[in-house]
Amino acid sequence: MSSCVGRVLVIEDEPLLRISIRNALQKEGWVVDVAEDGAEGMVLFERYLHEFVLTDLVMPRMDGMEVLRRVKSIHPATTVVIITAHGTVEKAVEAMREGAVDFIAKPFSMAQLFVRLSHICSFRRLREQNVRLQEQLEKRYSFSNIIGRSKAMQEVFELIQVVAESDSSVLVQGESGTGKEIVASAIHYNSPRRARPYIRVSCASLPESLIESELFGYERGAFTGASERRLGRFEAANGGTLFLDEIGELPLSFQVKLLRVLQERQIERLGSNRPIDVDVRIVSASLRPLEEEIAEGRFRQDLFFRINTVTIHLPPLRDRREDIPLLAQAFLREFTEERGKDVEGFSDDVMEVFDAYDWPGNVRELRNVVERALLFCRGSKVSVEDLPTNFHHLKGSGTVRPAGGVVKLHEAVARAEIAAIRDALAVTGGRRSRAAELLGVSRKTLWEKMKAYGLEAW
Repeated sequence: MSSCVGRVLVIEDEPLLRISIRNALQKEGWVVDVAEDGAEGMVLFERYLHEFVLTDLVMPRMDGMEVLRRVKSIHPATTVVIITAHGTVEKAVEAMREGAVDFIAKPFSMAQLFVRLSHICSFRRLREQNVRLQEQLEKRYSFSNIIGRSKAMQEVFELIQVVAESDSSVLVQGESGTGKEIVASAIHYNSPRRARPYIRVSCASLPESLIESELFGYERGAFTGASERRLGRFEAANGGTLFLDEIGELPLSFQVKLLRVLQERQIERLGSNRPIDVDVRIVSASLRPLEEEIAEGRFRQDLFFRINTVTIHLPPLRDRREDIPLLAQAFLREFTEERGKDVEGFSDDVMEVFDAYDWPGNVRELRNVVERALLFCRGSKVSVEDLPTNFHHLKGSGTVRPAGGVVKLHEAVARAEIAAIRDALAVTGGRRSRAAELLGVSRKTLWEKMKAYGLEAW
């Protein structure tokens, strides 16, 4: 009980029971006020606004039901527990419908009282944690916290604000690392569905053989290894939002099934022919323009129209360079707070380097670079020397030239390789295997080069 203490008001007209409860609670560390009826108890409550109220149900002048109503009208957060005789249990149940959290039937021992209070405290702490978590989620994914003062990002903010209040399907398009998932989260947490589930599905990571069972679920015995029923992502998101990340990676064979579900708002688990109604808002994202995928025959046009009531295009970081200082400073503040490191900002030449760089990995790459730089920073400001080596040659006017004006060979080679890798990844939409083929190297070589040049975030 030592972890469950606070200020409690005990309202009980039986003197012996009132004194016994007071003494027992005080021994456990509670601050206890006592009253012999509801009228006296409300005078004390209005003075101290107790965290807990334990009140008898049947009392002279003002009964426990009236105490409950007045306490809840004055301070709804107060936890009210009803103490009741056996003959008034039904009335106590009615009190719980009006806001009491529990009732304790007479006679009871102090040990029983402590057990009930301990359970109530645990539930109260869990509820408070859930409220704090919800507040943190709403704050984190508020569209006002998506950083950007550029015209392109202001247009994105306006779109999020408009579509969040509706149930329309939204397609978020943009390069890898531009923040598509953050936008999808902001849409959900600023919508009327914010208190309901938000479920994310990475379509690119699902093996084709598992897509249907993951999204729609399955019944016991539906296939070998299905030892029990499992709900799919659609049922998990019921009443909330389902985010289909990289929806363009879904095979054509499944796209027609998804289209039917979105049209009929019903799913069928594998191994069952019973339709299940689902109320789910769909937010999708795609790295590659789906219009091009339709033209290539890799995406169904009718599904595209179903998921594309509103499209939000996220600009690459190179097209909104005025946002780079804001983002970099925000990331630095985030990491310094997490790690307790005293770094106040960036040197001027770091911002010059950031502005000269093309950011193929976009905001995600910038975040990774800032995190790495903070790790190596030993001064009060991040310097160019703290950045990955592929940034060093950008110091100055984009290149580091010796007195004779000639760029060192290894620097020229590095710049050429970086440009070639970026071009190949852009042409292939980020498909590394295909990019390696175009560059005439193995996938392993490409991966090693990307790692060396800090391009892993692509």
